[in-house]
Amino acid sequence: MLLWNVMLALVWCWLQGSFTAANILGGFTLGYILLWLLAHRGIVESKSYVRQLPQFLSLAAYFLWELIVANFRLALDLLTPGISMKPAIIAMPLDAETDAEITLVASLITLTPGTLSMDVSEDKKTLYVHAMYADNEEELVQSLKNGFERRVLEVLR
Repeated sequence: MLLWNVMLALVWCWLQGSFTAANILGGFTLGYILLWLLAHRGIVESKSYVRQLPQFLSLAAYFLWELIVANFRLALDLLTPGISMKPAIIAMPLDAETDAEITLVASLITLTPGTLSMDVSEDKKTLYVHAMYADNEEELVQSLKNGFERRVLEVLR
């Protein structure tokens, strides 16, 4: 269905007479709405695509928010006297099962400043994460599970 959505966006740009970023985004949005309406009426089988695109956008927005917050926290810590870091290595139990799910969760954690995915256990049930701000380890694990892991699983499953 993504291919259909892209094709609808290109047709929209062709009809508008210009291939600008605004026209492509507008065409993509209109194509998505059209596919959503067709799926809602049962005309096409694209319910998974219609469901997954908003979840992907939610994951992207959540990642950007976490990226901004982590950068500000690190900058504030570096610019103020004294050190408020409490580094720790935590074991995060995984609900992710496939290699793709685990890799995406680990990558998003690593890309966020202040956290680093270190290793996955042999049975792929635990992800070891180094965190610079591990004041409450249980709270940090729940934050990672309810944040990145939950959203990744919503997109990939």
